[in-house]
Amino acid sequence: MKPEDRAWADLQRQAAVHLRHGFADRVLRAARGPRATAWRQLYEAAAARLRPGFAERVLRAARRVADLPSLSSQLALSAATAALCLGAVLYFHNRALEQADARNLAEWQKIVDAAREIDTSGL
Repeated sequence: MKPEDRAWADLQRQAAVHLRHGFADRVLRAARGPRATAWRQLYEAAAARLRPGFAERVLRAARRVADLPSLSSQLALSAATAALCLGAVLYFHNRALEQADARNLAEWQKIVDAAREIDTSGL
């Protein structure tokens, strides 16, 4: 027997001494959940507490809440979305142009500085 096997066996014996009777059965029952009879009893108890027509009332209320929006509200939302998208496109396009202009001006400034240096050193 390997030393690890003996250590595991000792650990199992020590743990078994400290566990109450029926521990494994309780763990397995908790892992499996309630049995079908328990679920049936829960359903029956819940059904007994609901008034007749409950499901129909819930469906009617849900349909009232989920009414489709009007055509004018859909058009207004579409127009607002289009305006927002157009604004975003214009903003980012303008920003890209400004950045390109700044890069170009920096490059031209380098060229002007180089030309001035050539002019001053050549005289």
